[in-house]
Amino acid sequence: MNIDLRPDQKELAAAAREFLSAECPPSRVRSAWDADCVVDRSAWARLAEVGFLGVVVPERFGGLGRSDVELALLLEEAGRAALPDPLLETAVAALTIADLGSDTQVQRWLPAIAAGELVATIQPPGTPFAVVDGSFDLIVLAINDSLHAVPVSNCDIEPCKVFDGSRRLATILAEGTSDTLLPASTGRADWLAVRASVAAAATLVGIGAHLVETTVDYVRQREQFGRPVGSFQAVKHQLSNAYVAVEFARPATWVAAHLVASGSDEATTAAAVAKSCASEAEKTANDSALQCHGGIGFTWEHDLHLWLKRGKALEQAYGTAREHRARIAHALFGSSAA
Repeated sequence: MNIDLRPDQKELAAAAREFLSAECPPSRVRSAWDADCVVDRSAWARLAEVGFLGVVVPERFGGLGRSDVELALLLEEAGRAALPDPLLETAVAALTIADLGSDTQVQRWLPAIAAGELVATIQPPGTPFAVVDGSFDLIVLAINDSLHAVPVSNCDIEPCKVFDGSRRLATILAEGTSDTLLPASTGRADWLAVRASVAAAATLVGIGAHLVETTVDYVRQREQFGRPVGSFQAVKHQLSNAYVAVEFARPATWVAAHLVASGSDEATTAAAVAKSCASEAEKTANDSALQCHGGIGFTWEHDLHLWLKRGKALEQAYGTAREHRARIAHALFGSSAA
């Protein structure tokens, strides 16, 4: 399999990095912690204007018509910027509705997503919480063995305590009806979990990459015993290990995204590989960044904690590394893996 990117895909990633670095500085992430609702509708509209909200929405509904691969590239840059807006959840919801929804549902929801008029979220089967607050409009969630697209206004929401204040979680109580049922989803509810895990893996790669780059810059400047701390072998080894881990996780995520987009039978296992690999890579980068920054890394005043906390939140989201490794073992060895 050739996992190199096409020129147009590289251009998308570069454009996303340029846009998000200007649009989402650390001050924007901090403001989301203090806001009543995480989603800034004006910023959300700007994401729509550049086509990012509609990246996976079919062209006939106002989107770019791209696949999970392009979404992974976009989400890596969102992770690099610690974007507080629910781009991951909204895009996965859009893909799910496009693939499994009725004509009425896709015509109702997809143009609104691409235009930035609607904020969506997801709750895959087995996930106890959803990323949601009062600024959200729609949730795609599992009810029994099917998926439903339910307006958030029709749900009972109970906020949960979180340690990443720019990523609000809540328990959701929703009732499905014939109007909310995605008709092609019966027996395929797990596909939402597969897609979400790949999307989370891509975001974790971006977070890990930012942590490594930021820490390398820091240890080049900070001096101890009359020399940059980055010159010490122990520091070099830590950051080298983190860099290699992130670089290995990236192609694993691209492969998983490609297999999901093509509907491959191997997609479920590939998604588990991607999420477990990306979670471990981000954890390595997270631990190294905090240790190499020293005491300042713990402080609220330093921006490092914004990425540390987002990374820790996403390590647990849509399946932990341990849970995904168990799925890989089951796929390889069956019930004997236990």
